[in-house]
Amino acid sequence: MPEATSDELLGRIRLHGRIPRHVAVIMDGNGRWARDRIMPRTFGHRAGMQSVRDVVEGAIEVGVGALSLFAFSKENWQRPKPEVSALMSLLEEYIQREADALDENGVRVRVFGELERLTPPAAAAVERVTAQTAGNARLDLNLFISYGSRAELVRAARRLAEDVAAGRLRPGDVTEEAFAERLYTAGMPDPDLLIRTSGEQRISNFMLWQLAYTELYVSPVLWPDFRRAQFYEAILAFQARDRRFGKVTV
Repeated sequence: MPEATSDELLGRIRLHGRIPRHVAVIMDGNGRWARDRIMPRTFGHRAGMQSVRDVVEGAIEVGVGALSLFAFSKENWQRPKPEVSALMSLLEEYIQREADALDENGVRVRVFGELERLTPPAAAAVERVTAQTAGNARLDLNLFISYGSRAELVRAARRLAEDVAAGRLRPGDVTEEAFAERLYTAGMPDPDLLIRTSGEQRISNFMLWQLAYTELYVSPVLWPDFRRAQFYEAILAFQARDRRFGKVTV
């Protein structure tokens, strides 16, 4: 039996009706994809850029409100310098190539992480695309770059402690809501769905607070081969889930 086309999968998604407001993706498998082709890892990273475009366009078609992509972790700075340099260059290239299309499609780009560590050209590209797309509201595209969730949690705790020490906040006012307001993701809904590609079954220090009740979907497909059809399959799997948030269905 032939596999369903992207259009057929999209039709099934619309028939089911329940669309995740926020989808997060751990884009994994670029290195293995390149290795399988006896190519350098950077070849896989470049190939993965097309998957980013496909998934962004798929999110727009489905009607997802926010798409968060884990693009570069704090731990990735420990990779060989040539690979890190190539990743920074690819970030610049992606923004240069896609900024106008993202803007025209109503996508607002936001970038979270320790951005002071980016190379000056990469930082300038990030500043440019966020400014260009700031007024858009069709889809929030959140790029997590130089990001680690434990560091984000420590940052939020430090900001709370500073507010208490300065008298701006009482200890009794330290609530889950107050903590969440000091995360990078303040003001946006937690992810309804987390997709991880390449078959690995771990969160890898990504959005640890925000993923508390997120539905997890692991795809065996390596990121450069993960396209719109695979994204739609993940959405369909989400639609079949029974989300109880710790409660019991009566």
